[in-house]
Amino acid sequence: MNSLLIIGLIILAIAILMSMVGKGGGNFYVLAMVLAGTSMHKAASTSQIIMMTTAFTSMLVFNKSKVVDWKLALVIDPPTDIMAFVGGYFAGYIDAGTLKLVFAIILIIVSIFMFLKVKENPIPKKNKFGYWNREFGKYNYTVNLWLTLPITALVGLFAGAIGISGGAFKIPLMVMLCGIPIELAVGTSSAMVAATALMGFIGHAVKGNFDLKYAIPLALIAMVGGFIGSKFALKRKPKNLKKIFAVTNLLAAVMMIINILNN
Repeated sequence: MNSLLIIGLIILAIAILMSMVGKGGGNFYVLAMVLAGTSMHKAASTSQIIMMTTAFTSMLVFNKSKVVDWKLALVIDPPTDIMAFVGGYFAGYIDAGTLKLVFAIILIIVSIFMFLKVKENPIPKKNKFGYWNREFGKYNYTVNLWLTLPITALVGLFAGAIGISGGAFKIPLMVMLCGIPIELAVGTSSAMVAATALMGFIGHAVKGNFDLKYAIPLALIAMVGGFIGSKFALKRKPKNLKKIFAVTNLLAAVMMIINILNN
């Protein structure tokens, strides 16, 4: 019980911080649970439930501020969700040590993305197949679907397998390569994270890697954190958080590798 309480407090802090920048935080959730002695498969499935609840809560707040483009999400998210299910299901056939190694490698890649300075790169309006000229509220932008759909599918595969959201990849890629304004990328990401996490969880649950009594309390705690964090995100722009998360991700990767070597 004391162990669950400590993990719950850690999950609350992670949920607040990650909701502020539109990311799921699965990398930190999984690491916290693994270091607490939870199996990798159980941590991955529990992380998906936590991300689903926090992302849904954040999405409600962002949607109220009209920075969730639902049509955009409905077009570019299905490949992510389908591949998240595939990744979650087939993760059951991969041993825990290999999954931990993949997780550590992904953390390092995520850190690199977090160090990148994300600048909007608007795509000129094109009346060509594969380019979507989108109007949403005050935003007018063009989405390169040739890049966006494969990227979201690949992110979904790895996200579903190791219990992360993929937001750290999708947000900068949506902004820099796909022509999506950063405010919409962050807000819309919250809706997509919820769907991706659900499909990843179903994939894991089908293989029996789920503990309801362990996951539900943590999910409820994280939901509170998601609400607090998304409210704070709308009031401030925590620019320095990205660098802090990048460094923390690298440390998390090292800790996971040490955990692998000790088992």
